[in-house]
Amino acid sequence: MTRRAVVTGASSGIGEATARAMRSAGWDVVAVARRAERLEALESEIGATAFAADLTRETDIEALTRFLAESGPVHALVHVAGGARGTDRVEEGSPDDWRWMFEANVMSAQRLVAHLLPLLREAAEQTGHADTLFVTSTASRTPYAGGGGYNAAKAGESMLLQDLRLELNGEPIRVVEIAPGMVYTEEFTLNRLGGDQLATDRVYEGVENPLVAEDVADVIAYALGTPGHVNLDLITMRPVAQSAQHLLARGPLRVRPPRDQMI
Repeated sequence: MTRRAVVTGASSGIGEATARAMRSAGWDVVAVARRAERLEALESEIGATAFAADLTRETDIEALTRFLAESGPVHALVHVAGGARGTDRVEEGSPDDWRWMFEANVMSAQRLVAHLLPLLREAAEQTGHADTLFVTSTASRTPYAGGGGYNAAKAGESMLLQDLRLELNGEPIRVVEIAPGMVYTEEFTLNRLGGDQLATDRVYEGVENPLVAEDVADVIAYALGTPGHVNLDLITMRPVAQSAQHLLARGPLRVRPPRDQMI
């Protein structure tokens, strides 16, 4: 039977790319995001079902849950929506920005799990298993100066998922975490830096082949396509140019000559 997935953050970036990849893989997709006009365009293009919702609002998640319960099974929750605001030092952090990051990254995940888990359980009863998959970040595990608010929010989301996996032990429901490093998308860094395009361009300047949204979407589709008894607990992915959170090569990647030729 055709499986149906809820994909959040589907109006742009990784969420949109994921909706496209999953439709290509044969899934029915309910595409969720705040911007209805973008979702409607995606619906027309790929045949996804658009549902406009702000996942920081309890009432919007309740409305989404009612729609899903009335319109068919839910075999997978793919939670991509989230984001970062600002690069303030901890002592200078904006309470409003930090509060939004916690709501968008942690509380949205908790609310979605609380509301959709009954639907996922129903689907698992019928088809043998169901899936939850969350896109976090390498920032959930490695701190960096100016990243305190985002580090804290993504670490909180990651810990929520690890706890959820323990709580679901014995049930046929997978909990998968995808933690990307540097990904070039249309809006993530631009939004984080308050719309400063020049500052955004500098983040990626000289980096050969940063990840793009489609790279992450391909991994998501792969993880969901594995046999139902296989759980990919955590997938960390980075561009080759980013060996670690703090170690980024700028300029062309090239093979070093043998050491005896370097003398």
